[in-house]
Amino acid sequence: MELLPSLVIMLVLVPCFESLPGVRAQSTTTSPGSSSTREEARALDALLQQYAYRALMNPKTGIIYNATHLPSNLSGIEVAALRLRSGSLRRKGFQPYNEFEIPMGLIGRPYVERLVLVYQNLGTRSSRYYPLTDYTYLAPVLGLLAYDGSNLSASNLSELQIDASGGPILVKFGAVKSVPHGAVAKCVWFDLQGSSNFSDVTTDNTCSSFQQGHFSIVVKSTAPAPAPASPTPASPPKRGPSPSAQGKGEKDNKKVWIIVGSVVGGLVLLVLLSLLVLWMRKYKQKKKMQQMEKAAELGEPLQMASVGDTKAPAATVTRTQPTLEHEYAP
Repeated sequence: MELLPSLVIMLVLVPCFESLPGVRAQSTTTSPGSSSTREEARALDALLQQYAYRALMNPKTGIIYNATHLPSNLSGIEVAALRLRSGSLRRKGFQPYNEFEIPMGLIGRPYVERLVLVYQNLGTRSSRYYPLTDYTYLAPVLGLLAYDGSNLSASNLSELQIDASGGPILVKFGAVKSVPHGAVAKCVWFDLQGSSNFSDVTTDNTCSSFQQGHFSIVVKSTAPAPAPASPTPASPPKRGPSPSAQGKGEKDNKKVWIIVGSVVGGLVLLVLLSLLVLWMRKYKQKKKMQQMEKAAELGEPLQMASVGDTKAPAATVTRTQPTLEHEYAP
């Protein structure tokens, strides 16, 4: 019960602490950045892999199958699938696979007997899934991803690791917007982690890479030059706080901390005193119980005697002998 007043005091003083300067906590928020965009892009890869595999109905090796019946939320995106033997792909390569030219020496790891190359053309949705700050797309984002082709009904497959040891994979873009005057077009390659890598565009709007991923051609965005500002009269320099005001502020802060320290110290002392009172009370009760138990153990035990069919305690010795008040002789 002694703790109840201290708890009430603490509940009353907590709002007071929050109102003091420098004591109230400030809440912070963090922005997700580009992690959510990468997650959406990876989810799109998994979804397009399923639609590409559905197009492989009794497939023939080396035939391109275009995925159809995509949902309305994927309108503008093109998907295709190409099933090849790993050994044949390594010896011969494959040209052309839409905008891609796959050279000889392409190896997939881990090794599988058959693999499927999934083609993606994100079209007008390129900037949504692969946004680039300060850059403008001149061509749609094209994707080339390799999967295990042994089970065509599988979903949520992980991509195989591709190593083009015989030469780079070429991406020849067809419909490319004109480059603005004074700008330089760049190839951009997005790896499976969403990182962007830039390189020079070769002849005929061609980009090259030794890895799988997503590719496009971009140009640096040019922001319009700001209009010249009209001259404005120079404003007088702002004066800082005077030394007297600074000294007064420091004194006020010192007083606040003294008050806070005193209140906190008083609360701690009150809690300690309450705990000490509780301990003393329990100690006295325990001591009294020990004395009562000791007195009970020192008492004289009574013997049991039989009275008929019943047993009852009886004293062994009578302390005082009965005497008659009047004795009459015969």
